[in-house]
Amino acid sequence: MNRIHALVAAIFVLLAGTASRSLAAEAAPATATPSRYTFSWPLSADPSLGPRGGSTRGPQMTFDTRPSAAWQALQATGLSDFERDRRAILAMAGGYRVAFDFLEVADFRAEPKRDRPYQSWGTEYVYVAADRGSFISLQHLLVMRIVGRDGKVTEPFVTKHWRQDWTYQDTEIVEYSGINRWQRRTLPPERVQGTWSQAVYQVDDSPRYASLGRWQHSAGASTWISGDTWRPLPRREWSVRKDYNVLIGTNRHTVIATGWLQEENNVKAVIDAAGTLDATLPYLAREYGIARYERIRDYDFTAGDRYFERTRSFWEAVRAAWDRRFAASPSLTLVAAVDQADLYVPFFERAEAIAQNPSAAVDANEQGAFIERTIDAMLVKGSPAR
Repeated sequence: MNRIHALVAAIFVLLAGTASRSLAAEAAPATATPSRYTFSWPLSADPSLGPRGGSTRGPQMTFDTRPSAAWQALQATGLSDFERDRRAILAMAGGYRVAFDFLEVADFRAEPKRDRPYQSWGTEYVYVAADRGSFISLQHLLVMRIVGRDGKVTEPFVTKHWRQDWTYQDTEIVEYSGINRWQRRTLPPERVQGTWSQAVYQVDDSPRYASLGRWQHSAGASTWISGDTWRPLPRREWSVRKDYNVLIGTNRHTVIATGWLQEENNVKAVIDAAGTLDATLPYLAREYGIARYERIRDYDFTAGDRYFERTRSFWEAVRAAWDRRFAASPSLTLVAAVDQADLYVPFFERAEAIAQNPSAAVDANEQGAFIERTIDAMLVKGSPAR
């Protein structure tokens, strides 16, 4: 296993491990007594239903309880609906401690078996990668420090995480259709009037899922909610479940004065190779999930800033190559799930080399050819040429 592969695998294990230790105090000092987890089956005495997830701890953090400047800008009077929507999206940028909680709230099988709740955490910076008015791109980077068994805090681990692109009145979205396949769908202009699409991308900038929704604003919160959306299984699920193969649900973003929340309401669905729901039992269970992005201060995100700036042009070229593929074809199929098959590794290795040695000369033709070769290797043969 090479260095990048090992590093990335370690980071995602921190986030999606299967340990049962409580993470309610995930950002507390290692010497603190963990408090009881709160997102669970509270009336069950079954010890096997303790939470799974990352079992590490981070250093002490200071939460910023003051309304952010972006929140104050969002609350300004006299804004157009379009501009207020934009400011809500931009308010998601910044540095956060993130807590992830997922609970299977209903099991539809004849012999139900409750799944263990999932809990994890991360320290993450959300960068504005692009702002072109009606298009905003937010890139998430994990900048993780871990408290070791000896009580010492590690140097930061920087890992490129997910990306979210927001487009106003978007008439073309790329949707997941199951079994590692994505397809482009064209929408009529009247259908998208006043809406924003959110397209979510995987760590290598390949697509993950996309949907439309409308922002709603009040004095205390700004909220966007998607329509029903298909999405591939995340690592927290495919690492422990093999009995279903697609999540179908809604995605709600709520921006508040001190951060934001992402809520998911999903059904765990079974489909065949053609993307058709199983006729006998299409849905196994329903889960509810929430990611709380709480703004922090006095946390050093410098390593993330450095990685973002040094690798920015490389990842822009990767995104452009993916865009060209979908412009040339209504659908593309990957040879396997990106994270399960480690398809992201060549891109991560190249990005890390650039981050470590930004002064090295870059041959644009060679880099472009490398990007195309890497994407070619990720696609099922017969996918269209670039």
